[in-house]
Amino acid sequence: MTDSNTPSIAIITGSSRPNRIGHHVAALVAEALDGISKSSNVTLSNIDIATFSLPVFDEPVHPAMVPTYAQFTHAHSLAWSSEIAKHSGYILVTPSYNQGPPGGVKNAIDYLWNDIKGKPWCIVSYGIGDGGKAASDSLKLSLSCAAVVVETRPMLAFNGEGKNEMGIAKDVQLAAGGQLGEASQKDWEGKKGEFVKGFEEVVEAVRKNASGKKE
Repeated sequence: MTDSNTPSIAIITGSSRPNRIGHHVAALVAEALDGISKSSNVTLSNIDIATFSLPVFDEPVHPAMVPTYAQFTHAHSLAWSSEIAKHSGYILVTPSYNQGPPGGVKNAIDYLWNDIKGKPWCIVSYGIGDGGKAASDSLKLSLSCAAVVVETRPMLAFNGEGKNEMGIAKDVQLAAGGQLGEASQKDWEGKKGEFVKGFEEVVEAVRKNASGKKE
């Protein structure tokens, strides 16, 4: 539950493909934040978008109308909205597919409005080359309609070594099969400072929101 003294920050796994590494990346982020979350008196929770089996948005009402003027009618919408509403802030872990975020991530965001209104998000993207910058930029625009995206957005690039005859790096090949390559994992573990900075920015915004509600 959301609590101003012990807020909950959700680490969200964005990819829902059967062969994915999103849950591995989310675990890497969670491990990097374990110490500081405890010292900051913050609870880290894990959310996997795939487990909600969200169809392309199918509600007859606009999310901005919920819950004051209208209600969702489908169980999947209610479950997703209810879970998201429990948390004070979010760290969204997303891949970049075809220079953009997965359709499932954007669709999941389209179900939300008042449950995330004014709440802070840190976007952690991963991908080839620039670490999923296009996906991160796109999600920043979408989330900023209702929520707040913090300045720090870690972008994790796959290690480019071990290319095959098609020029595809070893770790990219492994990722296509749902495996996080050791070289990329080592590189990304070196991004701990960025994960911590993004987390701190989320927590700062959460505390500010809680303080504003008390005034």
